[in-house]
Amino acid sequence: MRNLGTSIVLVCCFLAGVAGAQPPSTTSQIASAVIPAPEDLRDSATVLGYTSEGGTVTLRDGEGDLICLADNPSDERLHVACYYKQLDPFMARGRELRAQGKERDEIVATREAEIREGKLEMPSQPTALYSYTGPPEAFDPETGEVTAGNRVYVVYIPYATADMTGLSTKPVTGAPWLMAAGKPWAHVMLVQPVASDEE
Repeated sequence: MRNLGTSIVLVCCFLAGVAGAQPPSTTSQIASAVIPAPEDLRDSATVLGYTSEGGTVTLRDGEGDLICLADNPSDERLHVACYYKQLDPFMARGRELRAQGKERDEIVATREAEIREGKLEMPSQPTALYSYTGPPEAFDPETGEVTAGNRVYVVYIPYATADMTGLSTKPVTGAPWLMAAGKPWAHVMLVQPVASDEE
């Protein structure tokens, strides 16, 4: 389960860009960015995409509650995520620190210190994040269909612990478990592999 836990840390905590690859068109970035979102929330989501310099830019302003981040063109995999808008300060700070060349441990420590000092805001209520990770060829931009990879469903519950929730802290596929227990970004995880015949 070590690889599963490591990949989830990257999914949920960083969502950061790296310069070097030419991003696809705005239309393609938007189409892939909204993959993880529930269908009824996709059209209203705000979408962030990547520039050729590796930074992020707003591709579409939405009226809904989700912000979706397009795939990083410097990454060989296809990874996209959508999260509740009140999580954006936390997510944006991670992208900012990554762009400054900070490593994972320093990003974690910096954001935790800033949250505890009141400099970085985290929602006090449960909030959602949805992500999809898979091979690029598993996504059909014409239909929006994905045929392989993993969908991850996340509910952030600040400072939640196993004792508070009754959830295990051991990573498992196909059942909920608690990650980062006791941290400001503690969250319930549910990892679901995409079936090859998904419609």
